[in-house]
Amino acid sequence: MSNLRNHLVQLDGLRFIAVTLVMLDHWLGEANPFPLGYFGVNLFFVLSGFLITRILIHSQQRDTELGRGHGHSLKVFFIRRNLRIWPVYYLTILILALVHFQGVRLSFWWLITYTTNFWIVIHQSWLGAIDHLWSLAVEEQYYLFFPFLLLFTPERYLLRMLWSLIGLSVVLRILLFATHAPWMTQFVMMPTCLDAFGLGGILAWLIVYRKEAFERLVMSNAFLLGSFVLYIVHLYVMLTVEPNRNLFTDVTDRFITSVFCAAIIGRAVLGFGQPLKAILENRVATYLGQISYGLYLFHNIVFNYYHTQPTFPTLRVWNKAVSIVPFLNSTPLFQLAYFYALTVLLAALSWHLVEKPINSLKGKFSY
Repeated sequence: MSNLRNHLVQLDGLRFIAVTLVMLDHWLGEANPFPLGYFGVNLFFVLSGFLITRILIHSQQRDTELGRGHGHSLKVFFIRRNLRIWPVYYLTILILALVHFQGVRLSFWWLITYTTNFWIVIHQSWLGAIDHLWSLAVEEQYYLFFPFLLLFTPERYLLRMLWSLIGLSVVLRILLFATHAPWMTQFVMMPTCLDAFGLGGILAWLIVYRKEAFERLVMSNAFLLGSFVLYIVHLYVMLTVEPNRNLFTDVTDRFITSVFCAAIIGRAVLGFGQPLKAILENRVATYLGQISYGLYLFHNIVFNYYHTQPTFPTLRVWNKAVSIVPFLNSTPLFQLAYFYALTVLLAALSWHLVEKPINSLKGKFSY
């Protein structure tokens, strides 16, 4: 297996790709016919399932070796997770509320309790330029219950438990589709996303308990290419079948997308060869992957195709630049580069001024 450094480097590269897909999806709007953002979010979900499950399995093993209960591991897990996630999130929500950013005061209590996905289901409406925060709510809700479930599930039942989560998620989507529930419900609720987390968890279980099987599986071109072909065929069917919300979009899409994401992540753990190695381990890509939380958090605030008003500061600056240099309007690439640069600037400031200093405190809390 590749050493730990290569593993971390390529996963950072994948984070960069995932967040870039989401950013492009929200910035291009109707000009983009493909579910780039959906794929990027699913890649994050599978990656979270892999990393969290592996951490918790190792914690469970260490607790057993030391003859202690799981209270210590639970405490450390939540402290470390919250140090990474909460500070910049709550600071951002507070600032947005103070400047009356669209929708923030209306949904303030939903935002601070990580329940905006519930708001979306109840109102069957998005939240404007902060609607992307539904996926952070899903992740936080997953973090709340999964550590307890895994740590208190005996080792011999872990794999069965992970498959059960996947099955539960698929069954819930089938039931919602069969009962004609609004499509947003299956899209944003945490239980209907569990197959993504569960497939990442199975990768983690394999790497811990069946290392050779893990290596055979993820290095198999049959798995990677097979899941890619399945994804492309499914994507074609999903985009061509009428009506536009159908069995493929509402039931099978997340599972098939997650299988392909799992194949990508598994190969990245061992290390892609060239030319993908050069992309995933590039210093720029790994840095952007490192600050991907900030990129995700801020990109919709910088611009959203559907919700950003022409009077918003980022667009006013852009329009002023275009009036001075009309050539900037010759291709959408210049505008995308402008939005990307602004988002990277905000995320870099956030990382170096807020996230990294607070994140360093995690060293005081070891498993």
